[in-house]
Amino acid sequence: MDRNTSFAFILIALVLFVWLYFNSPAPQPPKKKSNTTLQQKDTAKPVQPVVAKEEKKEEEVSPFGNTSEQEKIVTVETALSRIELTNKGGRIKRVFLKKYKTWYNHLTNDTAFYKKDVQLVNTQKNGGDFNVLFVTKDGKLVNTSSIDFNSSANNYYYKLSNKDSLALDYTFTGDNGKVIKKSFVFYGDKYDSKVDITLENMQDVISSYRYDVVWQNGLNFVEENSVGEATYSQANVYTADELVTIDATKPGEKINKDLNGKIDWISVRNKYFAMILAPKNPTSEGGAYIEGTHYNNNYGTREVYNASIKVPFKNQKFQKDSFTLYLGPIDYYALKKYENHYESIFEFGSLFGLKFIIRPISEYVMLPLLRFLDSFIPNYGLVIILFTIIIKLALHPLMRKSLQSMKKMQLLQPKIKEIKDKFTDPQKQQQETMKLYSTYGINPMGGCLPLLLQMPILVALWSLFNVAIDIRQQPFIFWITNLSAPDIILRLPFKIPLLNIDIVSGLALLMGITMFLQQKMSVTDPSQKAMLYTMPIMMTLMFMSMPAGLNLYYFVFNLLSIAQQYYVTHKQGDVELVPVANPKKKAGFMSRMMEAAEKQAQAQKELKKRK
Repeated sequence: MDRNTSFAFILIALVLFVWLYFNSPAPQPPKKKSNTTLQQKDTAKPVQPVVAKEEKKEEEVSPFGNTSEQEKIVTVETALSRIELTNKGGRIKRVFLKKYKTWYNHLTNDTAFYKKDVQLVNTQKNGGDFNVLFVTKDGKLVNTSSIDFNSSANNYYYKLSNKDSLALDYTFTGDNGKVIKKSFVFYGDKYDSKVDITLENMQDVISSYRYDVVWQNGLNFVEENSVGEATYSQANVYTADELVTIDATKPGEKINKDLNGKIDWISVRNKYFAMILAPKNPTSEGGAYIEGTHYNNNYGTREVYNASIKVPFKNQKFQKDSFTLYLGPIDYYALKKYENHYESIFEFGSLFGLKFIIRPISEYVMLPLLRFLDSFIPNYGLVIILFTIIIKLALHPLMRKSLQSMKKMQLLQPKIKEIKDKFTDPQKQQQETMKLYSTYGINPMGGCLPLLLQMPILVALWSLFNVAIDIRQQPFIFWITNLSAPDIILRLPFKIPLLNIDIVSGLALLMGITMFLQQKMSVTDPSQKAMLYTMPIMMTLMFMSMPAGLNLYYFVFNLLSIAQQYYVTHKQGDVELVPVANPKKKAGFMSRMMEAAEKQAQAQKELKKRK
């Protein structure tokens, strides 16, 4: 292994270390929960101070009266979900996703769906969500969560087949014919539903010419690792072909963003699931408000996000506004079917903020290939192994040239030593070394390029294995029960400094062993023997908290690299140093390097003359 290749390994390790340090969240000590009540802001009339004051009393004071009737639950079961609606606020009380299980479902023998299926709605506050919010002309805040609605349902349970649909109305009727109505249409084969909000005779009630449609309590946390789930939790607004995001990343942090203008949709998401609310006819008179709070409690790290669409109120007797409400998985291809670019919330990852490097690799190569292999291979571990073989075959020509270049650099070392012994001037040494490279047509960076090309691939895979719902809870063999999480074989009684890890991953250990064997085949310079041990140890520690799927990929990739290296260096004949016929043309890169060295040497001579 030559010095340039060693430098490439060290550089990659440093880049990975820094990148992982800033992208791997650390658990925080428990902290008192912050107040996350939604505040309102209106550009036409500054009502926020009034809202903040009255909001604390919204359950006690309401011009429409408080809830007093007994709660009645209506359940709508589709092929994909079980949706529970309540007359208390005409809200969505709970949403169970039938295809996705809780992380603890294997711990109980109870087959009840509410103990097995993922439930998205955060029921800790007010027992549901999806409310209408407005300020009255006398400055009081009305949240429909505190109002009793009457349902049009004549049953408490409905089951829809794939092609069925069901319409349900929840209506509040007040004095003088005042009406607030939510009309839901559910579909048997979709995660989204249609919602109409109708206001009648409210022109003498609603002030500021607007009302808000609010998702106020975020989404339920449904993963075992709350820190990892909080990392991907956020609120979004899609407007003007741009995704605006807020992400409260620090304990105690509360952030918000208020936007005015045409809003295509708003969303609240956790790691794998999302709520997306889109107006049917967005207008430039509308807007959105999103806010988030990060806190810790006895159950771990939490991030709660509120999102609302500001709907223009036309101050007329009758107004109906239509929306699409999506409550389901963040499945890239399913979301891509929607016209409003719902797939924008899919996290493809980035390398130091440069998304344009990682996104094309993930979007057009990694994810389609993984989805294709998964279509006919039942075990996702086998999918990753076959995926690794395909990537390795694609990189083989480049890796073959890299190995041959590394071998030539090793053969060239005696001649380079002769140059160093002959010339004491560093500039002259560099100039003669460049000539030597040019004579034999060797690119000293030839062994580094394949290693550097693997960096964006590695980051792309890390991102996919963290957020692709296809891999969520997918088992492989033996102790590897979830490829989207670390395969823990041992928990340490302490945390490793800087890396902040206290677990031992079996696949990370195997990856480190194969890296050691691979480097042992490459390192021939006695001065570089230390790297034979330090690099595998460093990489193993960094990969301890990585998803098992990523470590499986790298373990198999290293095994294939060992076989490839043995084949290239032992089965394809010895590499010989042969001077090239026309060094300038055949080694254009090296000729430029030599020219640069010559210019630098000339500059040094001129400097000495002046002195």
